[in-house]
Amino acid sequence: MELPPQQTVSTIDPLLIAKIAKGDQQAFSHLYDQSSTLLFTLAVRILGDRNEAAALLQELYLEIWRKVARYDVSRGTPIAWLVALTRSRAIARLPSLALKGHGKTGAIDDREEPTSPDQTSDAFETDADRERRALVKKAVAELPEAQQQVLELAYYGGLSYQEIAARRSEPIGTIKTQISLGLSTLKTALRPCWGPS
Repeated sequence: MELPPQQTVSTIDPLLIAKIAKGDQQAFSHLYDQSSTLLFTLAVRILGDRNEAAALLQELYLEIWRKVARYDVSRGTPIAWLVALTRSRAIARLPSLALKGHGKTGAIDDREEPTSPDQTSDAFETDADRERRALVKKAVAELPEAQQQVLELAYYGGLSYQEIAARRSEPIGTIKTQISLGLSTLKTALRPCWGPS
């Protein structure tokens, strides 16, 4: 089966969300095609388990279908909304996974790279996906170590500013600054991933 070409997820049109809110199933299918790879990757990253991530995404898209009318374009882009939903739902699952004995994944640099194109971790991963991942790893590796650590604790560990500050024995203001600087640097470094504005 031939897969449709994936669009850059940062280009999801808010009008697509409006169509879904009116019950347009084709628009919902387009949203899934444009966002599922990113959201699945994020869920796997947080949960550390592909099966759990797949189950989470199934529930997430059902929730999106039911609650899409709550999306407010003034509060952010569609992809930011989807990423925030995925992140919060995945983090909410972590305690129950810990009880089941599942562990979280390590740092982004700890992920094994395939040694050949036939050994990719995802059959649908494209050369562009691999290039993006390499660009992200490079951008993260170039951040100061403190910024890498706080971003990892915030986005992969799901910790609040207060929790990160307590863990690192640093003031909350310092943590907020490190996260802000790290995100700003990554935004600049990853601009090529966004495609033309």
